[in-house]
Amino acid sequence: MNQRQSGPIVWLCVLFAACLLLFLLPKVLWLLMPFLFAMILYYILVPAVSRLTLLGIPREIAAVLVGGVFFILLALVLAYGINSFTVRAGSLQDMLAHYVDGGISFVRNTMMALEVNFSILRKAHASETVNAWMASNTENFAQQYVANILVSMASFLPAVFLTPFLTFFFLRDGRKFKHFLARAVPNAFFEETLFLMHEVDQTARRYFQGLLKLTLIDTVILALGLGAIGMSAPLLLALISAILAWVPFVGSVLGCMMVVLVAATDAPDAPLLAYGAITVFIMVRLLDDFIFMPLTLGRSLHMHPLISVLMIFVGGELAGVAGLMLALPILGVAMVVGETMGRVITNPRLRARHRHARKLRGRQANLDLQE
Repeated sequence: MNQRQSGPIVWLCVLFAACLLLFLLPKVLWLLMPFLFAMILYYILVPAVSRLTLLGIPREIAAVLVGGVFFILLALVLAYGINSFTVRAGSLQDMLAHYVDGGISFVRNTMMALEVNFSILRKAHASETVNAWMASNTENFAQQYVANILVSMASFLPAVFLTPFLTFFFLRDGRKFKHFLARAVPNAFFEETLFLMHEVDQTARRYFQGLLKLTLIDTVILALGLGAIGMSAPLLLALISAILAWVPFVGSVLGCMMVVLVAATDAPDAPLLAYGAITVFIMVRLLDDFIFMPLTLGRSLHMHPLISVLMIFVGGELAGVAGLMLALPILGVAMVVGETMGRVITNPRLRARHRHARKLRGRQANLDLQE
């Protein structure tokens, strides 16, 4: 493994560059999100493309075969899932209304139980206030929020269609793009450029592999916890929650709300099930944010766990939800680029080779003029 020792100046430049990229992130989020999902799919599918090319199939045909089969299967799975939901619930709107009603009943019963045990809440009529607030917001929910939600979802449709398009060209032309970049580099820095491109590729590969490992760990542990307390369909709920957790903190809150709504609706007379689901979710999220994530994503990027956790908070502060999700890969790539550039700049032999090559090219260009 390559052992590079970076000084404090290089690391300060790396951290500054990562923070600057996170600050600019919201401006290019419309392109970055499909790019991110395309990279995830690329690192999932590229082993199959490489295997087909080793069997003698041209890379273009291998990319079409692998990408086409994958997206057809994905479309079939999505169609089956949507059909299953509509058959069971009648319609998506009815299903959502059913679970929202269950969540409202759970909150109402919880507030009434708290008033029994805490006189200050009873005197403040907390349950009546909460009930009035929920009634006023849920009655006009469709008029106030559904249109905005549909418009927001529609704005992401171009990104959804752009993802398979980007994935296909990553699979087919990824190597050509690397060769195109390498040809623009002076010969004196060619070896270091190849090393840099390899390290950036490996950093991205390690990040997305670590993300998949983290998803698998979260799914297994959360499914075990939800199954232990008696939740229905614990594996499905755990998988959806683990995918939502790709967006740290915010995704975890959405996943917890989903699990609590299911628990409160499936067992309206057993509030302890919903409380148990909340407890399990909090425990898993604490393990995830402070143990699993640093040990999977942080270790995959060869990054200290302290820096991993701090960068997640910095990314959330600078770029919101997108910063939470992309802080670690941005820091990983900035770290590789910064360390390699620092190695090149501080290497006197490489700079001497570049100066000598420029002199030779100048002499060659002036050779016929001197005659």
